[in-house]
Parts: sequence; structure tokens; C-alpha cells
Amino acid sequence: MKIRSSVQLILILLSPMFILGCSSLEEDPTLNWSAEELYTNAKGRLDDKFYEQSVQLYKNLDLRYPYGPFAEQGKIDIAYAYWKMDDAGSALMACDRFIREHPNHQSVDYLMYLKALVHFNDDKGLLGIFVSKNLAERDPGAAREAFDILKDLVKRFPDSRYAEDAQLRMAYLVNTLAEHEVSVANYYYRRGAYVASINRAQSVIENYPRAPASREALEVLALSYERSGLDESKQKVDAIIDINFPGLREAQDEDANRAWWDVWDGKKEPNLSVDTSDEKDGKPWWQFWVDDGMPPISE
Repeated sequence: MKIRSSVQLILILLSPMFILGCSSLEEDPTLNWSAEELYTNAKGRLDDKFYEQSVQLYKNLDLRYPYGPFAEQGKIDIAYAYWKMDDAGSALMACDRFIREHPNHQSVDYLMYLKALVHFNDDKGLLGIFVSKNLAERDPGAAREAFDILKDLVKRFPDSRYAEDAQLRMAYLVNTLAEHEVSVANYYYRRGAYVASINRAQSVIENYPRAPASREALEVLALSYERSGLDESKQKVDAIIDINFPGLREAQDEDANRAWWDVWDGKKEPNLSVDTSDEKDGKPWWQFWVDDGMPPISE
């Protein structure tokens, strides 16, 4: 019993030392850093793509020095870091917070642009093809949200450095939304729901008349009218196709008569070479956007 009591007494006496030792090991090395030191180190981690580390440093900056130019820039940068971490919810909250707290800041256009990128969520390169992540096959809600934000950005800040990129993405999103509607129309057509496919195809033609997908919508509409026995309506759609897409019917007939393996046009040798080199500006061939989303540095 005496030995057990002695051991317990030793443990009790040593426990404060143990706790103090642990606390010293867990002491934050940035505790005495200035706002500039915190921001500089956070930005360095961000540039090196250590996003989680940069986020923690930006949080420390916001907690200890909530005001001033370093704090403002940190609130912008952390939104970008969250986006790169695929933490959409935190990225959107960070964007909304900055816009709410600094409505007249010179970087509001960037935060709007970044919000659109979060919703845009484009797939880069061939990976998006292989894993079937085409935007047109997803719920179009995010695409519409991105489009509305980009439209507001261009309207409010027509001279913004992000306006040109926003317009490119808006054009892409319009056709993406049109493709989604066409894919739904095709779905109904394949299942014999011709009234539903007609309605979907008509909505594409009415709402996205200049989108490339409108041609396919006309084709689905013509086929649906034919299967529904509405020959007069089909003839009208055929006339519209002939006027707007001359030669399409002839090309389709040629494709139907061509062997499945004959992918050449019969007039020239096939080009089997693939150019995988980057563009002059250093961007991959698939990245046609103007901006890559990096946050600007406030002056």
C-alpha cells in the first residue's frame, strides 16, 4: 500500500510539469509575429500551393490583426485558398464576407469573379472526359448561378480585368445549359415521351437560339414530331434546318452510307499527329480562359 501511495504521489507531483511540457511543445511559433510577418508567410505558403498551411496563417492574421491592408488582403487570399482546396462552402462564405464588409473595395470584382469560379467548377483537360464530369450532364443549378454572377460582374464592372474572361465563360455556360436541355430532350425521346421531348427541344430553341446546341435541338424536335405523326410540324422544322444549316441533311446521308470504320473524308490523308505543346502564353491547349483565378494584390 505504501509503494502504491508513493507512486500516486509522484504522478500527482509530476503532472503539472508534464502539462507545462506539453504546452510548451504546442506553443504557436507565430505568436509574436507582426501582421506583415503573418501575411508574408501565408502568401508564401499560398504561392507554394500549401493551401492548408496558408489558411491557418490567414486565420491567425484575421484573429490577431483584423484591420489594416494586410488583413484585407488576407481575407481575399483565403477565399482563393479555400477554392483551391475544393472547399466550396468556405470559399463562398469568405467571398460574401469580404463583399459585405468592404462593398467599395477595389477587389470586389475579383471576389464576384471567384464566386462564379466556385460555381463554375470546370473540369480541366481530358480527365473530365474520362470520369464523365461534363457540366452539361450535371444539375444545371450551379451553371445558372455562375452565369448570373458573371453577368452581374460584367454589368457592374465593364472595365474590370475579369470582364473579358467573364464573357468567355458566360458564352460557354450558355451552351452548357443548352446542351443540358438537349440531353434531357434526347432522354425523353429515347423513352417514347415525345410530348416532353418536344417541349424540351422547343425551350432550347426559344431560350438559347444562338447556342451551337440549338441545331441538335432542332433535330430532336423534327424526330419527335415525326414519331408523333405531326408531319406538317416536322416539315416546318426541316425547312428551318435547311435554311440555318445548309448541307446538314446531305452530310448526314453521307455519314449513314459510310462504313463505320471510315472516319476520313476521302479527299486527304488522315493526320495522325497530335500537338500536345502548350500555347504561346504557357497555358495548356484546353484552357481558353483569360485568367487563372489568382487573387490580385491591392495597391
